[in-house]
Amino acid sequence: MSGNDDTSDVSGAQELPVTSPEGGAVAEAPLTDSGEDRIADWNQRPWVLGGLLALLGLGLHLVTAGIWNTAADDVEHWRAGAAGFLFFGGITAGFTLDRGRIREAAIFAILIGLVMGGIAYNVVRLEDRIAGEEFAFAAAVFFSLLALPLFQAGFHRTRLKTDYRETHFHVWGDAICGAGALAFTGLSWLMLFLLDQLFGLVGVGVIGDLMKESWFIWMWSAGAFGAALGVLRENIRIIGTLQNVVMLVFALLAVPLAAALLIFLVLLLASGGNALWDTDVPSTPILLLCAAGSFILANAIIRDSDEARSKNVVMLSAALVLAAVILPLVVFAAIGMGMRIDQRGLSPERIWAGIAIAVAAAYGVAAWVAIARGRISGWARELRQANLNLAVLVCAVAFVLALPFWDFGAVAARNQVARLDGGKVTAQDFDFAALRWDFGDSGRAVLADLAKRSGEVALLAKEAQDQDQRPWYGYDGEREQYVGTLRMQAENPALQADVEAYLKANPWACSEYCVAVDLGDGGRGQREVALVNRYDYQRVLVGELTPEEIAAPAQATEVERVELTEQSRVELREETARYIYVDGKRMGGPVD
Repeated sequence: MSGNDDTSDVSGAQELPVTSPEGGAVAEAPLTDSGEDRIADWNQRPWVLGGLLALLGLGLHLVTAGIWNTAADDVEHWRAGAAGFLFFGGITAGFTLDRGRIREAAIFAILIGLVMGGIAYNVVRLEDRIAGEEFAFAAAVFFSLLALPLFQAGFHRTRLKTDYRETHFHVWGDAICGAGALAFTGLSWLMLFLLDQLFGLVGVGVIGDLMKESWFIWMWSAGAFGAALGVLRENIRIIGTLQNVVMLVFALLAVPLAAALLIFLVLLLASGGNALWDTDVPSTPILLLCAAGSFILANAIIRDSDEARSKNVVMLSAALVLAAVILPLVVFAAIGMGMRIDQRGLSPERIWAGIAIAVAAAYGVAAWVAIARGRISGWARELRQANLNLAVLVCAVAFVLALPFWDFGAVAARNQVARLDGGKVTAQDFDFAALRWDFGDSGRAVLADLAKRSGEVALLAKEAQDQDQRPWYGYDGEREQYVGTLRMQAENPALQADVEAYLKANPWACSEYCVAVDLGDGGRGQREVALVNRYDYQRVLVGELTPEEIAAPAQATEVERVELTEQSRVELREETARYIYVDGKRMGGPVD
């Protein structure tokens, strides 16, 4: 549907020509939110938005003062909800308010504020009771980001007949305006700093004093952001042209990314996938980020219409490749997550990761369907319509997932217990502490049931119940021992006991895997030890230490990149000076 389609509720939209930087082609870009007014008609917008957001900034200062240290929990919850309402409602108003549609935009901003405020209230209220509440809040933010351009494009009127070009324009326009307003806000603070230094030369420090006040920080930042946003939205002609420039710059990245991803997939398939699973690098988030980058760059090339898209054959080919590789990347991410779940079981974080994979898979399948239906000449048109439909679907899903109806901690806890009962994990390797700290009230209820059993399971469950703080990785505070992966370079039970005692107080010094190398006498009956980690080592004193020595942070030694694995041979060689070697490769300079 175009901007002059008589069947549309946005039929009155006025459009301005935007010159494409590629070959001089001209594309029509809709420049209004609903077709009632042109965005550029409200000259007072910068003052209105600057003043409105400054007042909201003052409100944020008032409601967030002492939000984390208030004695009454109900007040803390109320403050969090009010802060969410003011922040997200104010930002939404800044992007949607227009002179000809103030009432409509205000209602939408209030609704977004109420949704986000309510979810913020629940996140604080249910903190530590429901697992993964931070992911629910992230889903709510994602819902808001998708709902904003849909509202601006008039989706509440035209539903699935909404013009894709208008939605596309607002997505990119909002991103550019938001980034520009943030940059201006930073510059405004730099100006204040310079003025403070200038007036300081004559003994006037009022600006510096104001810059330390919380109310001024909120008001100045919000007001500067609002004023800059108003100016940018007022000059929508420039934004329309700048969008094309930004998409052209993005498109330049498409060709090398498409080539690199093709090579990566070929090499990965040639290895049977082993290259991906044998590495310590977290594969799932990297694959999902590459899939997201492919989606963004492909859409930067195909633009909002066939007339506006790139005419360069290489660019179009790169866009086609990027659209096609989204699904394979997501499939490998899903396989990696499946292997992780098979090894470790479910957790709230892995369930949320699975949801993210499902969303990415929907976009990957949509791209393949678009290619199959549209062939070479029409796949871009099919993909644009799929993008709009998926945006609506994902927006609704994100909203539902943000509601406090889902307890993924209960699902994960049941899965973990099933693994324990099924013999997939032993009682010694079972993470009872995760049930105590990471799975919410449901996890603690399951832990209480395990504590009622007999034998080792009950004993370890009770120990986890009695924990008053989350154990550091590699150290079980209740069992009074270091349980991480520590290896001694030379057999020395007494020294190993001293090293483990040190790691009990400083577990971060060997958070993943390390080898302890005896460097010799440290004085006063102590021994000096090098804790060799994956890519560096730290020199520490062990033995009888004072509280100050125990609390003193160890300093990592700058070394050349030599990777330590569990099979590595670690030795201390005495040459002209002594060095640490890992698999025959020197790690850093002399230890003396």
